Amino acid sequence: MEHLHRPCRSHCRSRWCRRGVVAVTTPTIALLDAHGTVIRWTQAAEDLLGYRSGDVLHRRGVDLLMPGDRAAQVSAWARGYAHQNHWSGLVEARHRDGHPLPLRLDAWRLDLLGGGVVWLLLATPAHADQPGGQVLEPFFGPSLAALSLWDGDLRCVGRNETARRLRAPLLPSRAAGSPEEVVPAAALRQVLSDGIPLIAREFSRPPADERKGRTFSVSVFRLDDEEGRSPVVCSLVHDITHTTARRRLSLLLEAGVRIGATLDVSKTAQELADLAVPVLADYVTVDLAESVLPDDEPLHRLAASDTRIPVFRRAGKASSHPGRRESLWDLGDAVFVPPLSPFMRVMSSRASYFEPVLDASPGTWLDADPDRAEIIHSTGVHSLIIVPLLARGDILGIVVFVRTDNPETFTVDDLMLAEGLAARAALSIDNARRYTREHTAALALQRHLLPRALCGGGTLEVAASYRPSDIHAGVGGDWYDAIPLPTGHLALVIGDVTGHGIPAAAMMGRLRTVVRTLAHLGLPPEEVLTHLDHVIAQMIEEETTADGIGPDIMAATCLYAVYDPATRHCTMAGAGHPPPAIVDPAGDVTFPRLPTGTPIGLGLCSYRSLDLYLAEGSLIVLYTDGLIESRTDDLEAGMKRLGDVLARTTLPAPDLCTAVLDALTGESFEDDVALLIARTLG
Repeated sequence: MEHLHRPCRSHCRSRWCRRGVVAVTTPTIALLDAHGTVIRWTQAAEDLLGYRSGDVLHRRGVDLLMPGDRAAQVSAWARGYAHQNHWSGLVEARHRDGHPLPLRLDAWRLDLLGGGVVWLLLATPAHADQPGGQVLEPFFGPSLAALSLWDGDLRCVGRNETARRLRAPLLPSRAAGSPEEVVPAAALRQVLSDGIPLIAREFSRPPADERKGRTFSVSVFRLDDEEGRSPVVCSLVHDITHTTARRRLSLLLEAGVRIGATLDVSKTAQELADLAVPVLADYVTVDLAESVLPDDEPLHRLAASDTRIPVFRRAGKASSHPGRRESLWDLGDAVFVPPLSPFMRVMSSRASYFEPVLDASPGTWLDADPDRAEIIHSTGVHSLIIVPLLARGDILGIVVFVRTDNPETFTVDDLMLAEGLAARAALSIDNARRYTREHTAALALQRHLLPRALCGGGTLEVAASYRPSDIHAGVGGDWYDAIPLPTGHLALVIGDVTGHGIPAAAMMGRLRTVVRTLAHLGLPPEEVLTHLDHVIAQMIEEETTADGIGPDIMAATCLYAVYDPATRHCTMAGAGHPPPAIVDPAGDVTFPRLPTGTPIGLGLCSYRSLDLYLAEGSLIVLYTDGLIESRTDDLEAGMKRLGDVLARTTLPAPDLCTAVLDALTGESFEDDVALLIARTLG
């Protein structure tokens, strides 16, 4: 989408001039009719998913989801949310080039003034590295955003329930279809004309008669249709008149950027605590249930009593006085609470506990918890909020907000803000928990299916290593193998399945089994790849349903080499895979270009082999693209870095594997990596 900053004409005096607006990634917005058909599409949607408006208009919105995600998502939506005003959840969309794209999707019901219903969709990449797409997130809670649709003549043609509630007391004398003063006509007209969105601009409505002035934050977007038809614009309005509302909006905006940036449960809990101190509270703790932190010692094994039981484990804490002892438990500790305490009440009722003036006198629940009572008295805790962490029907833990130095007691607005922060964090924690479980299972499957020991047959010194990436898509289908053949030859294999997670790891295991079977038939490399391509294409065809929905994993790259120790010749063929690195005994590195071959699974079966002579002491280095490719560098730059590490090395193959991975992946890398190194022996 276009940059939001536009040069301002020197004579422009409008408060709506976009001078100085910072660049923000525009969230993807689309419009669906009551039947789920796409009727409006934005440039931002095209940028995100790759589909032009002509590709999607008048098609079902569900067609943009991955095949495996459609039925479940549509069924869940229809069952629980079709008649509500707002729906939010995670979906897996399908990019135009076929790869899956996890999205956070929010949908709002808008009633058309002429009759009928439409749904406005906002999509932002889930766990995006860049926070720009999340800048509007706090506007889009079901009770916060006033949404309206305007046609080319600036007539309001539809609005949601919040917009109706906002308009009624504010503009009682306005005509039903006229532009509302909370959305200046100049702003609507400008966005309608140039398509450049207006994001989170603040303005004041001057006082009139007995009413006080009010302040609003407004965003406006244009939604396009086919050429020749007038576009419409969507306005989003949030009332930020009161200081508490401004603070709430600001903190929620920051929460949208800071909380949940990584798929790590503990980091997300700590981000919540850090964000709330000192803006909202003087001291905050985040305690999670056992199911959320499964790697710790089970809480039920810890000693309990009639007055205190282990219920949580501390995952986050922050204080205005870092050196002060304000709790009995530190990060990672099991947290004990009395059975009749407010903490257990929150867990059982799933409702927040709000005690603006904390009663710590004798005769309260603190009688059963004297150690906690002593801490409360010594630190001066005088106001308390306990909020449950709820996500998808599960209670994940609690967040405790207390005030000590701040003399003001918590207000209802503070409670609402605390609940908003907890809701945002709970979703991120739940996503992290689900990811961790799947990631752990996928990694266990991946490592189980990879060979545990490699044999070079006495003619090759062989070593290999696999490293999952450090991001949420980390575990993929990379694999390696070394296969002694009955003829005395040795086959070396490296491969990379498209996709990530358990499906990719499972497909990797199937491919490795097929390759081993073909290798023992004594076929040359090009024929092994041809048969492998045919087998995988047949698998995909057999698993494709009558509706055309096939498996998520559709292709793989592979490099297959056969080394003959008698002649020192190595014959290799590639299927869309990066070339091997060959290091001669003098330490010079080359990357022989193999004949071009298509990836496995496309059914094209077009492969040729290359024959190389390798002197004693030569290195054959096979790797997957995750080792040499990144967002900032292309393959050529990565191959040069690899060559620099391999040049003139005398390390044994296992140590060289470690050195290469440490040098090229560092502390952070974006794709999983498989590496296989073989040195020819005398």
